[in-house]
Amino acid sequence: MKNGENYSSSRRSFVKGITASLLLVPFLQFCTDKIAVFMIRLSGTKHLLGHRLWIKDFPEPTSQIQTPYLIVGGGISGLSAARQLTKRGISDFILVELEGHLGGNSSNGENQHSKFPLGAHYLPLPNFKDKELLNFLEEEKIIQGYDSNGLPVFDELQLTFAPDERLFYKNNWQEGVVPKEGNSPAEDAELKVFFEQMDTFRTKKGADGKYLFDIPLHLSSADENTRALDKITMKEWFEKNNFKSEPLFKYIDYCCKDDFGLGIEYVSAWAGIHYFAGRKQDATSDKRDSVLTWPEGNARLASHLKKYSKDKALKNHLVYELKIENNKVIVKTFDDHKKTAVTIVADKVIMATPQFVNQYILKDRKEFTKHFHYTPWLLATLVVSDLEDDFSFPLSWDNVIYGSKGLGYVYDQHQSLNQVQTKKVITYYYSFSSADLKKTRKEIYKKKTEHWKQMVFDDLKIAHPDIENVTEEMEVFVLGHGMISPVPGFIFGEAKKQAKKNIVNRVFFAHTDLSGISIFEEAFHCGINTVNQILDETTLDS
Repeated sequence: MKNGENYSSSRRSFVKGITASLLLVPFLQFCTDKIAVFMIRLSGTKHLLGHRLWIKDFPEPTSQIQTPYLIVGGGISGLSAARQLTKRGISDFILVELEGHLGGNSSNGENQHSKFPLGAHYLPLPNFKDKELLNFLEEEKIIQGYDSNGLPVFDELQLTFAPDERLFYKNNWQEGVVPKEGNSPAEDAELKVFFEQMDTFRTKKGADGKYLFDIPLHLSSADENTRALDKITMKEWFEKNNFKSEPLFKYIDYCCKDDFGLGIEYVSAWAGIHYFAGRKQDATSDKRDSVLTWPEGNARLASHLKKYSKDKALKNHLVYELKIENNKVIVKTFDDHKKTAVTIVADKVIMATPQFVNQYILKDRKEFTKHFHYTPWLLATLVVSDLEDDFSFPLSWDNVIYGSKGLGYVYDQHQSLNQVQTKKVITYYYSFSSADLKKTRKEIYKKKTEHWKQMVFDDLKIAHPDIENVTEEMEVFVLGHGMISPVPGFIFGEAKKQAKKNIVNRVFFAHTDLSGISIFEEAFHCGINTVNQILDETTLDS
């Protein structure tokens, strides 16, 4: 969920160093002088309502709505599609969303101390040739203009403040997330070779003139030798290149889990390398490696997109059936507030929903949907009275703990101009990487509140032994289908191709699982491309 790891600043520091949902359960824990309140939400979506989708337990519709265009799903892809329709001069459309809010994995929560992310929480500086995204950031005043070289000038208050990253490694905090202080000479040498290889992948182009790895993915080269990397795991690539360093192995494992949910043992090598090579770091003259971030994470970007569907969004509406009759798309939806069903008749429908949902709405999709793998995630937001450690490096925006089971935590108040906080709010991330995600998902829903509370504490105790005593509140969110995970053979496989195909030029598909990598840029462009496909019969960005 912390997508698009910004590794170059850590790489430079390293080189310099070696060369010079629905269920909300309260749980009260009584301490000697306070009461800590722990809240567990077992799903990021309406889990029980989703179960009704499986068994089709809905009333018959009692009303009807007609619209030329219907968008199903209010995540970034759906919101981006709404923006593109608007920019193409189309205002007559409806967007329906299962949840009571828009944004999908780019949503947020808020307590009395701070807003906090409920999923993706930052955007790396985009590639310079991604004009569509640059235009959006300029529209929203995130880009304040362009310098004499024609490069964007980003709002400094929306770029990560320093210090931005630290790693707890060998009982001390150090700057950056690459293990570097305390390695053996052989381990340092392997890290140096690895980053040199990633730099080569980042800049190299195929015979077709395209970068081997690019964002969005469809811009990447069709080079066969490079695409062959999609057939093996990142661990196999690691071993074939004679790497043996444990710090390097764990660093790559962290990065793979960060963007894909799955670790180095399960994720495609093409995807693993794309993590480092897809971003060109060419949007600023000083090759700045900063990222854009906010206390609420990418919910800030979702809020900018929401205005395009203002007064057009039907929230708490679940689509449970879709048919094509007489050149019209007949869509049945359930209003979870009114407990009634309504039929929406549309000329064109954009399904901005994941394939594990689509398979219950549309016929004959389970055959290829079974090849889509989604990793569950856990996010825990803690309010702490203090967050003391050994002071070897100061509290940063991103804080990673080497050897922990999770991916560390983000300090949610880091971007606040008021740097003196009475309480601190942090959000901890954990991906349930495994060989059998379906089995893992089932096991997750069997766990009790106490299990998640203790799991979070035990992991954070590695760096913060007193975390349990200083925590005053904890809210845990478990997302059963957190994000698409590109296992070997998926990114360039047949399942994705089949799932992308529109149905008789009436039903179209727009979701990041159709790219294979769940990052903001893919969702943003997916919405744009699908609208362009409908209006121009093309998939190219405008």
